[in-house]
Amino acid sequence: NVIEAKNPPKKKSKKHLLSLAQAVGESLLDIYLADCPAQYASGDETPLKKWVNVNTLLKDLDTSKLHYVKVPENLIVIDFDLKDEDGNKSFELNAEAAAKWPPTYAEVSKGGQGIHLHYIYSGDVSKLSKIYDDDIEVKVFTGNSSLRRKLSLCNDIPIATISSGLPLKEDNKKGMISFEGFKNDKALRTYIKRALNKEYAASTRQSISLIYDALEKAYASGMPYDISDMAQAIMSFAGHSTNSAEWCYSTAGKMKLKSEEPLSENFEQYDSDIRVFFDIEVFPNLLVVVYKAEGEDKSPVILVNPSPKDIEELFKMKLIGFNNRNYDNHILYARMLGETNEQLFARSNAIIKDKREAKIMAANNVSYTDIYDFAAKKQSLKKWEIELGIHHQELGIPWDEPVPEDKWQLVAEYCVNDVIATEATFNALSGDFLAREILANLAGGTVNDTTNTLTTRLIFNNNKKPQSHFQYRNMALPVEELPPDMNNFLCEHFPEMMAERHGEAQSMLPYFPGYEFNLSAKTRDERSQYRGHFVGEGGFVWSKPGMYTNVITFDVASMHPSSIGAEYLFGEYTKAFYDILRARIEIKHKDYEAARKMFDGKLAPFLTEDSDPKALSQALKIAINSVYGLTAASFSHSFKDPRNVDNIVAKRGALFMVDLLENVLQRGGNVIHIKTDSIKVADPSRELQNYILNFGKRYGYTFEIEHKFEKICLVNDAVYIAKCAVDDDEWIGACNKAAAKGKPEPSRWTATGTQFAVPYVFKTLFSHEPLIFDDYCLTKSVSGDSAIYIDMNEGLADGEHNYIFVGRVGQFVPIKDGFGGGELFRHDKNKSETKYDSVAGTKGYRWLESEIVKLRHLEDAIDDRYFKHLVDEAADDISKFGDFEWFRQ
Repeated sequence: NVIEAKNPPKKKSKKHLLSLAQAVGESLLDIYLADCPAQYASGDETPLKKWVNVNTLLKDLDTSKLHYVKVPENLIVIDFDLKDEDGNKSFELNAEAAAKWPPTYAEVSKGGQGIHLHYIYSGDVSKLSKIYDDDIEVKVFTGNSSLRRKLSLCNDIPIATISSGLPLKEDNKKGMISFEGFKNDKALRTYIKRALNKEYAASTRQSISLIYDALEKAYASGMPYDISDMAQAIMSFAGHSTNSAEWCYSTAGKMKLKSEEPLSENFEQYDSDIRVFFDIEVFPNLLVVVYKAEGEDKSPVILVNPSPKDIEELFKMKLIGFNNRNYDNHILYARMLGETNEQLFARSNAIIKDKREAKIMAANNVSYTDIYDFAAKKQSLKKWEIELGIHHQELGIPWDEPVPEDKWQLVAEYCVNDVIATEATFNALSGDFLAREILANLAGGTVNDTTNTLTTRLIFNNNKKPQSHFQYRNMALPVEELPPDMNNFLCEHFPEMMAERHGEAQSMLPYFPGYEFNLSAKTRDERSQYRGHFVGEGGFVWSKPGMYTNVITFDVASMHPSSIGAEYLFGEYTKAFYDILRARIEIKHKDYEAARKMFDGKLAPFLTEDSDPKALSQALKIAINSVYGLTAASFSHSFKDPRNVDNIVAKRGALFMVDLLENVLQRGGNVIHIKTDSIKVADPSRELQNYILNFGKRYGYTFEIEHKFEKICLVNDAVYIAKCAVDDDEWIGACNKAAAKGKPEPSRWTATGTQFAVPYVFKTLFSHEPLIFDDYCLTKSVSGDSAIYIDMNEGLADGEHNYIFVGRVGQFVPIKDGFGGGELFRHDKNKSETKYDSVAGTKGYRWLESEIVKLRHLEDAIDDRYFKHLVDEAADDISKFGDFEWFRQ
């Protein structure tokens, strides 16, 4: 690994064209301004006194010290502040630019890198614009304005007089930016940031006016941009106006913060098709960026405090990160715009706290894709490391404090480990990425677009506001008539539902008389009531704990998508959504010919002999699930109907399940469990089974028999252990797959909920499969600003501790005394520095990280008391409902 120098060697100085010499008290400006009022600067570099109280002249001061001087109004200064490719002020660039101006007296700025040219202006200085060009400013000193100065180097050329060549306020073309190519958004942002810093105008009103004009010109040019994340900063700046706050607020409110044409989904052309994995670490004094080309033979490249130019080069690669669209992209983009480490750290904190203004819209598109976004299973990179058996490394350095330079290498190594883990996770999720590629192709987007963006485009095409087409109703009331297009759609796809009239009111659609929704209820669970039940907005759950035999689970196939179709929820766009659902069902049933004809033939290229139909099915499943998630989301988006305050999609299914429960109970059925879209019934007759199947069709739902259990113990509404019957279709399918691969027959036992699913418990009590090392490993995690520590206090005196940092996630094994284990604690940084609490479920045992146990070959030292206790608890809970020994046979 090669770490690039944090302080690259400076280029050798070329001889500049101003012939600046060491000042020895012979400054021509000192002579010219000798009798002008002047005063030294204070400690914070401001004038010491008001000018009315100043009685010293420039000739009274040591001009090599920082001072202020009142100059004649016709004396102007051209301030050169050009920067090199690394974003640093460059004396060479400034000298080269200044040499193109008419010869005149010149001084080096206070910092030693800028250059000031002094001229006598023969025109009206009040008409001069402050902006000449990027990083070149015209300084005019009128009223109480004064020249800040510290003499170091100067030339011996007399002050020249000029009368033209400078931009006037009504002709500000030199100060405006050009709108060309990819850097449009970047250049616009840079300009606005400088305007907010009052680098172009002294007053807030003038600066707001400049920003407004720049956005008007950008919008009129057709240039794609989006600076909406800067809205808060602009409004806050406007509020600081002393005399024109109302005008500034009004003008800022009228600004066009984004173009009519959205930002391109592609940041720019890539230099290579090679995929590159990356990660970053941000501290108050340090930015580490690590990237690695795809392939085991490729080595990571480490950048320490990279320059804006480095980041611009990085963006030419096909970057793949983990949750990078939400974090890394924005940090890197801000660095490219020139933000310092301190500014990046502040932005990082704001992003972590979910402040929208901290994110830069244009930054979303600098990456090739985001693993977290396309992964079907949402979990942290650390949990993927544990799940995939990748080396799990934590840093242990406070994230909110400067990092000592001797630990920068440690930070880099940590970042390298995460990049390697990112690549491994990408490879493990190749199926999910293939599904993303298919979804992007179907929607006409890119693999960097989010699932929600692609799904929205796939269904609504280019309609950004489709809500005017949406259908919505009060589900407690009958429906007397339907729009023709809705009636035709429902008759085609839900014929059983439309074949009858529902309820006493003979409604055209199923309805739920007596259903009440009350937003002002005491608790969220009490908002919805129907037929004596509280109906949650995420689904209906009901249980009758106990031990049962001959149980059948009836599951609604795609309940939420079916609810959307049966309600014609998206109006004319419902057909596009329902085509996705039907296509997935056809693929699931291997009717590829029917699927090829659907969705206007868009699926055909993915259903050839050489393609993987499972990948297409997964892509469609992801789109379907995304739609339901969006209908229930609180933020503004294309699927959101402002009338939908009670999550009509989930609520319709929940109310149906209440009707099903009550009707099955009335017919003497022994219902034991309902969970959102499934119902478990013990000893159902053939007649009752047919009743349940037909009952679903009346509401637009199709039931499938998901499981047949020989026996089941239901502990509560979320936890059960069951043994599949020999004719259970899912178990038979698993047996066939195992046989095809030459593997033994799988266990007939299945567990839902953590208690019985713990491998040691499941294998010991039920499946009787041999135990392996992984069965003794437990993953523990903490949230927020907490972290896990192992207290290696064995052998220490009472009250003494040796806390070893682990991180927010870790995998641990209980270990016997005397083998180097420690107690597991969690510590919240925002709480008492001395308060450490036991990690849930670990008190009373000693622990080691699983990697260390394997590395030290301590498998024989595992403390199985922990697991035996879990086995005893599981057996006791089952015994509450019947004969445990009979049940486990």
